[in-house]
Parts: sequence; C-alpha cells; structure tokens
Amino acid sequence: MENIEIEPLFTDYVSFDTFSLSDFRVVKIKDCFEVPKSNKLLQFILDDGTGVDRIILSGIKAYYNPEDLIGKSVVAILNLPPRNMMGIDSCGMLISAVHKVDGEEVLNLLIVDDKIPAGAKLY
Repeated sequence: MENIEIEPLFTDYVSFDTFSLSDFRVVKIKDCFEVPKSNKLLQFILDDGTGVDRIILSGIKAYYNPEDLIGKSVVAILNLPPRNMMGIDSCGMLISAVHKVDGEEVLNLLIVDDKIPAGAKLY
C-alpha cells in the first residue's frame, strides 16, 4: 500500500467576503508549450470566456506533457495581479491538487468536464 501524505488543513478561518473576492473560473486550454530556458514552466494559452486569450504560466512541466493538455477544461483563479516569469506576464494561476506518495510530490491539475463552458464561475 502506498504511503500517502496530505498537508494539514488550515486552522484559521477566512471570511466569506474574503473568499468571494477570488474569481475561480473554468478555462479551456487552446495551446500549451514549454517555456524556453525553463526547467519547470509550461505556458498556457487559454480561453477564459472573454473572447481574449489569457496567458498563464505554471510550474507543472515535470508532471505533464504539454500536448496532452490541449483541449482540456481546467480551473484557474483569474483575478491575481500579473506576475512576470521568464519575461512573460502570467495572468492568473491554474489550480492543482498536491500530495505526497512515498515521500514524492504528486500533482494533479484540476481537469473538469468539457461540457462546462469557458468562463463559468466556480462558487
């Protein structure tokens, strides 16, 4: 049997008002590729439902082949300030589940049903 480790839950509460400031949305991956000169980053071109492509960089290169993600629907938080990474502005963050198995980190991007349209808000 695998030795699975899960991070402890936070003990502090966050107010509903604070939680509702986070804009979680379903986004569709239009394109995904490795960021040149980076050992960790993948660059995602996303449909967020606005009609304008959104770029998000994510340090999940060790866990996924970019071509396997194209066309998938995933979850992102979109109202984070842009963050410059390797000279590219990342406008949001993809949401993943992380745990350890036998001391090794395992990461799973939250991939959702393709029936959910780009831009659908999560509550």
